[in-house]
Amino acid sequence: MPRKIIPYNPNLKELARKLRNDSTLGEVLLWNEIKIKKLYGYDFQRQKPLLNYIADFYCYELGLVIEIDGMYHYNPEQDELDVLRKKN
Repeated sequence: MPRKIIPYNPNLKELARKLRNDSTLGEVLLWNEIKIKKLYGYDFQRQKPLLNYIADFYCYELGLVIEIDGMYHYNPEQDELDVLRKKN
């Protein structure tokens, strides 16, 4: 099966790095579990820029994105953006 490439947005690289360094408690706890157990041998990446978004966790082999809600999701404007993102 050919590898499906999701476009990488280099403009988000620095923001992704900042988000990795300023992770929420939920992200840190999940990352500790993922990296210890390796979830059945699957490799996950943290704060992965994909298209115009930054996924908290991404597994290429499964095509899986995991988002951990942080404080910014309590913003009503962010709620509207989240609805639009889910449609894409």
